[in-house]
Amino acid sequence: MNSEKDKQEQEEKAKMEETKQGGEANVEQQEELLEEESHTAQENEELAKLQEELDKEKDKYLRMYSEYENFRRRTAREKLDLIKTANESIFKALLPIVDDFERAEASFEGDADKETMKEGFALIMNKLNDTLKREGMELIEVKAGDDFDTETQEAITQIPAPSPELKGKIVDVVEKGYKIGDKVIRYAKVVIGA
Repeated sequence: MNSEKDKQEQEEKAKMEETKQGGEANVEQQEELLEEESHTAQENEELAKLQEELDKEKDKYLRMYSEYENFRRRTAREKLDLIKTANESIFKALLPIVDDFERAEASFEGDADKETMKEGFALIMNKLNDTLKREGMELIEVKAGDDFDTETQEAITQIPAPSPELKGKIVDVVEKGYKIGDKVIRYAKVVIGA
């Protein structure tokens, strides 16, 4: 009986050991679960922060894109307005000259001598040239005997040179050339000696 009792005691001890070990294992499992849960909670917090930052950046991007689109539309509209009104100041400056031509035309109806008419047209021409100069337009200086320059001149024809020194040079200027700043707006039309 003693041995049965010993056996029972040993079985009870073994069960207690198992329970103890099982309890320790259970505690370890619970600790691991708690640790995993805390890691998951931290990861969720980090994920939430990242999502919040991403949302902020998306919002910034959308606002900047909207601002850029508004800027682009505004500048396009301003450019169109500028193009429409760009010549306004030139036209206003030319109006007095048009008035002078109308007065000169009206004066032809009477008996005006040619010298007076010539002086009147010379005054109007000077006024027109001064106005164009003031607005930035310059005459391209070209005269017979000058070298031909493709940057500012256009050869409309080539004729036999009247003298050997005019060979390959300008013989005659048919139409004057003009430029605004460095940009040629009309090339001088010239005849070249061959």
